[in-house]
Amino acid sequence: MRIFIVIKTIVGVYTKGCFMDELKAIRYFIKVVDLASFTHAARYFRVPTSSLSRRVSDLEKQLGASLLTRSTRVVKLTEIGHQYYQEMQPLLAQIEKSNEAVRHYQAKPMGKLRVSAMTGLGQKIILPLLDEFTEIHPDITLDVHLSDAISSLANDQVDIAFRGGYAPNERVTAVKLMDNDFIPVISNAYIARFGKPKHVTELTQHRGLYYRTPKGHTPWFCELEEQWQNVSPKIQLCCNEGAWLIDKAIKGEGLLMLPRWVLLPYIEAGDLIELEFEHKLSVSTNPDIGIFLLYQKQRYHIPKVKAVVDFMVARLKGIE
Repeated sequence: MRIFIVIKTIVGVYTKGCFMDELKAIRYFIKVVDLASFTHAARYFRVPTSSLSRRVSDLEKQLGASLLTRSTRVVKLTEIGHQYYQEMQPLLAQIEKSNEAVRHYQAKPMGKLRVSAMTGLGQKIILPLLDEFTEIHPDITLDVHLSDAISSLANDQVDIAFRGGYAPNERVTAVKLMDNDFIPVISNAYIARFGKPKHVTELTQHRGLYYRTPKGHTPWFCELEEQWQNVSPKIQLCCNEGAWLIDKAIKGEGLLMLPRWVLLPYIEAGDLIELEFEHKLSVSTNPDIGIFLLYQKQRYHIPKVKAVVDFMVARLKGIE
């Protein structure tokens, strides 16, 4: 059935000599599914809802199958519509990538650049650099998404992504831009209330403020006697808003462990003090964690992608 649907679509396109119309109808259909709304899809393409709906209906007539069930509030895929969507979505994505590569081959950097980054890294480092980048390349329009959610580069449908952790196990180019060492900090206010731990094993008796990742809070590990041990403080609170956690740490409500690049300004200002022990702490038993720039290798020759990759690597690679 899968092959039959694709073949029928392709045959219909070429026998009727209306490839562009057919492609537009498929594009409309996919966007309706993605947004679960004819109205939102029409707004995305800046066309009347009636025109978009008619195109999708014509596609259904040509295929001889109902792809969508419609009601006043909900748009849902039929069983065969779901199968058709699964087949055509990657094909359309590949057509658009190929078309873009041809249009921009040996051209100056231009067009929409889709960027994904972790929230904290994006706010503090990536967004200011993107401001500088767009001054250099004014013909590039940015589409930036900040999120700590775990997803693959392909699923994000972005040109480049910035991720923390380890080099991803997916077929993309991963450039390590900088280390992502986490350090523990304490404030004078906390010391006055609860004292200061002198050894890593004492941390379990103290209060901890934790950043919540999509996988949960980040534990505190330490290698003692050639074995990794969890020395995490007791959880005082857990949140995915770093600024709020830092404020709580400054007020003395708990110990905090975040990347050095996040905490350094507060350490330099004297608001927080780095806790230093004989044994180094880590949020992972894998020492090779960092900040990575990810992109699909075959897209590097597209001028806008090459421009932003080269720019970011030049600005960030090797920064401590």
